[in-house]
Parts: sequence; structure tokens; C-alpha cells
Amino acid sequence: MAFLTDRKRAIGLGAAKSGTEHFWAMKKSSVALLVLIPFFVFTFGGILGSSFEEVQAYYARPFPAIIAALTLIVGFKHFNDGFQVLIEDYVHGIWEKILILGMTGISYGAAAVGIFAIAKMAL
Repeated sequence: MAFLTDRKRAIGLGAAKSGTEHFWAMKKSSVALLVLIPFFVFTFGGILGSSFEEVQAYYARPFPAIIAALTLIVGFKHFNDGFQVLIEDYVHGIWEKILILGMTGISYGAAAVGIFAIAKMAL
């Protein structure tokens, strides 16, 4: 029989044993978006309203393509993590798992479509 107090068993685990890692993942993606969004706005804003050929030539350059791709990846990952927290707080039971799986598929699918579109324009 282990002689551990309730506090000793719970230290560092949180309620679901992964809350701290999830919290820090959200903070890291928030800071990354804090840097990426202004870069994306300035790179995308300069080409907004141009013809397709100009946009294609613009995104053939590495800097705007990389900024757009990183913004999509980090943005959809942050969206997925945030929506997962929302679902965990307000939905319970089997629907919680179904909604988390569905939203994860949708967010990663949307990121993949965006990355594919940028790669198609860049190549």
C-alpha cells in the first residue's frame, strides 16, 4: 500500500493529466501568430487586387509563400486547439469525441488545401 497524500498524487498532473502542455501549446501558437499575422498582412496586402499572373509570380518568390504557409499551418493548429477546449468545456459524452475528431479533420484538411494552393501557385 502506497502512503501518498492526495496532493502528492495530483502534483503536476492537472485534471486530465495534459492541461499544462495544452495551455503552453496555445501560448506558443499565439506568440507565433502575433509575429506571423503582421508579416502576412503586409505581404498579402501588397498583391491584393492584382491579376492572377501577378499573384502567381509574387507567390513564386520564397518569402511570401513561406509566410503564407506558416500562417496557415499555425493558424489552423491554433484554431483546432481552441475549438477543442470549447468542445471539452461544453459538450460531454460521445458527442465530445465525435466533434473533436470532426473538427480536427476539418482544420487539418483546410490547412492542407491552403498549403496545396500555395504550392500550386509557387511551382
